[in-house]
Amino acid sequence: MTLSGKHIIVTGGGTGVGAETARTLAKAEARVTIIGRHEEPLQAQNLPYQLCDVTDAGAVVEAFNAARSQQGPISVVIANAGIADSVPFAQMATSQLQAMLAVNLIGVVNVWQAALADMKAAAWGRLIAIASTAGLKGYPYVSAYCASKHGVIGLTRALSLELAATGITVNTICPSFIETSMLERSIANIIEKTGMSEDKARAALYAKNPQKRFIQTDEIAGTVLWLCSEIARSVNGHALSVSGGEI
Repeated sequence: MTLSGKHIIVTGGGTGVGAETARTLAKAEARVTIIGRHEEPLQAQNLPYQLCDVTDAGAVVEAFNAARSQQGPISVVIANAGIADSVPFAQMATSQLQAMLAVNLIGVVNVWQAALADMKAAAWGRLIAIASTAGLKGYPYVSAYCASKHGVIGLTRALSLELAATGITVNTICPSFIETSMLERSIANIIEKTGMSEDKARAALYAKNPQKRFIQTDEIAGTVLWLCSEIARSVNGHALSVSGGEI
């Protein structure tokens, strides 16, 4: 499978799913630009990059313009940047909800809008978000996170219909827990708050996955690669669960 000639932007591209996805797309001969807030992890990927906070619409436009000047019109945007936080609903501050929505939902809007004109001009494009099974169901103590990811799926379904006749598809990938540094922070938080052993904390997180394991970054990268291909040209408006059958 080749994506030769396609300029693809991956947000949150310095670590985890974003880094794995960027490497996979580069191997498929795409011209990849990664975007993130911190320079060191971006530099480590040995790919063209732009520093940018996806919550700042103006900064996103500037970063995309710079990427466009280096590698040409943008064909695909992978909106992967995201944050997670855990707090009981009764203790959740408005600022915590706003922060979650700013990155996980408005950040997706900002990066998709910044590339849309290129895709319409080419009559071809892929808008892909990395959300979560938390966009498909509820989990306790992460109500803000669930709300933000449900919002991404609503956005996907609406925009896919708006753009259906343009040659652009819009889809969201919904993994369950992925084995990344973010997961390790969640495990450490459980250990700190409950006194569980690491093995028990890990098992508690993947307990609802029928395969009894964590999702791996290459599984998400491979799903992205498939959605970018012509084989998936009729896949539009979907929230694709990558969860071992959890949902």
